[in-house]
Amino acid sequence: MQASLPPIHAALKLPRRLKQTAMLGFDLVAGMVAFFLAIHYHQQPWPAEAVPMPWVYGLGSTLALGIFAAFGLYRAVFRHTSLSNVLTTTKAVTVYALALFAALVVLPGEVPLILALVQPWLLLTFMVGVRSVIRYWLGTDRSGRVPGESRPRLMIYGAGSAGAAAATAIERSHQFTVIGFLDDDEALVGRYINGHPIHSPRDLNGLIARYGATDVLLAMQRISRGRRNEILAALRSHPLHVRTLPPLGMAGRGDDATPIQELDIEDLLGRDPVPPSAALMARYNTGCTVLVTGAGGSIGSELCRQLLALKPKRLLLLEHNEYSLYEIHQSLQSIAQQLSGTQELIPLLGSVCDARRVAEVLSTWQVDIIYHAAAYKHVPMVEHNPAEGIRNNTFGTLVCAIEAARHRVAHFVLISTDKAVRPTNVMGASKRLSEMVLQALAAAPSVQPEVFGLGSANVTLNTRYCMVRFGNVLGSSGSVVPLFRDQIKRGGPVTVTHEEVTRYFMTIPEAAQLVIQAGAMAEDGDVFVLDMGQPIRIVELAGRMIELSGLRVRDQHDPEGDIAIAVTGLRPGEKLYEELLIGNEPKGTEHPRIMKASEAHLPWNLLLKRLKTLDLAVKGNEVQRLRELLLELVSGYQPESEIVDWVHLAACEDQVPSVTRPRAAA
Repeated sequence: MQASLPPIHAALKLPRRLKQTAMLGFDLVAGMVAFFLAIHYHQQPWPAEAVPMPWVYGLGSTLALGIFAAFGLYRAVFRHTSLSNVLTTTKAVTVYALALFAALVVLPGEVPLILALVQPWLLLTFMVGVRSVIRYWLGTDRSGRVPGESRPRLMIYGAGSAGAAAATAIERSHQFTVIGFLDDDEALVGRYINGHPIHSPRDLNGLIARYGATDVLLAMQRISRGRRNEILAALRSHPLHVRTLPPLGMAGRGDDATPIQELDIEDLLGRDPVPPSAALMARYNTGCTVLVTGAGGSIGSELCRQLLALKPKRLLLLEHNEYSLYEIHQSLQSIAQQLSGTQELIPLLGSVCDARRVAEVLSTWQVDIIYHAAAYKHVPMVEHNPAEGIRNNTFGTLVCAIEAARHRVAHFVLISTDKAVRPTNVMGASKRLSEMVLQALAAAPSVQPEVFGLGSANVTLNTRYCMVRFGNVLGSSGSVVPLFRDQIKRGGPVTVTHEEVTRYFMTIPEAAQLVIQAGAMAEDGDVFVLDMGQPIRIVELAGRMIELSGLRVRDQHDPEGDIAIAVTGLRPGEKLYEELLIGNEPKGTEHPRIMKASEAHLPWNLLLKRLKTLDLAVKGNEVQRLRELLLELVSGYQPESEIVDWVHLAACEDQVPSVTRPRAAA
């Protein structure tokens, strides 16, 4: 038999209309009781010539309920009664008192006017009192205890306006118990905000022991990134789950919304994001027709959001995944409504490998610039399916680049990767081939493609091609941050492929801004790279995330720690260190953090012959031949594993190998 719910939770589950009716009924009864007490307070016999007493009861009830409903008192969520609700109730009762006084004046007969003073005051006392009791009662947990006994105990770092507002919202949500504030300003230490004391961060060890603090909320949205990093580094030594406020203007607005989220990805990155140049961002985009391929992917979708804010005339979204296209289109429509712009948003299903579809799109709209983000990027997945990776990444780029020239697109920007530099995997090699295609096209006045179904007609090349190469993107699909967070939430272990593996990192908005700005600076055939600072050891990133979750890394130095970091071994195609440059001495650009590389490539006539052979090998899924051709074509390509194509292995061993368990994507 199912256990019955406690009275508190049974009350919460009642229909909202029934709860509103019950509250309205209480106010009706309270009004009558208030009338009775007011008349008794008057201590004078009811005048014989006055309006009958039941009429006064009915008049008062009608006025009160009508005015209270107009003030929205029965639309409030009673378990979240706050000072603003009390003020609204007071205003409503004041208006009711004035209306009652006016009604008693105009009524025939000698009705005691003191009723209009005493009865509303008593009614206000009843209403506020009962609503406060309801708020307290519904704020208890299933065992009937005050909720603060079992909720996480939170310190708010920052005693400014943001911290004070956060404390009010957090207490209303009943998800945390606020036990005080931390602030670097010694002049504030010892003072109080809404009854909560302000402490110095130097006293944190004692505060944890004294108050049992479990969480800390960073409520300083306007401090420098350097200072924020210093605070995070100091908090890592304490057993506290560190959280932060959402970006300005993005806090939840619902009754139960808590203005708390996990740390920003920028906080985990540990460096200042590259600031964008407004002039570069707007160049070739504002007022233009822009096409983004792979518009539903991690980079493609953020590119679309950034571009929409630049107010292009038309934004075309090309994506082969139906749901991803639907999702980004819905998101962009909401953003467009907020911007109150007149931009057209056109979602288009199609593959970049389909020359007919790409040509159809470009001939229908006069596209000014293409951002080519469509690619298979997951290293082990492409390693297991090399022909499809090359088809999509290399020949998909070739199709879009040739059709862009045929349809007089002015600019073409390829999103590339640091894995294209001396690649050890098919994904990186296919992206380096994509770069080589654009470099060869940029150096030729015209070409006859004669490959991958592009025909043999001569194509004049007036399109300006460039490519943007950057490191891993934090928070993208398949990246380490979402994986690590999920593993920490499940109690670990957190998996890394090698203790010494390092990667360059940037945020998704930073990557999208780099792509847009580099495209604005392109002359032709340029390879742009970002000064991304120092690479980050993946094992250190994992440790940082564990410690900022209020937990300890379990290792040989701390065998009693909470979560272990497990080393699973490099996966097919992975390497320890990524690079951004093939050659040396990159040149500066008008953006202080964007560099231009000068790298060798094959001329088009030589590259075309190899591409034709590669095309045949892709169509036949000749994986051994594909590897040989990549070794010939891509300088520095050194595969670090045997061929692991599923179909090839199945044909050789007459069985499909089992898929290995998920590992950290570096």
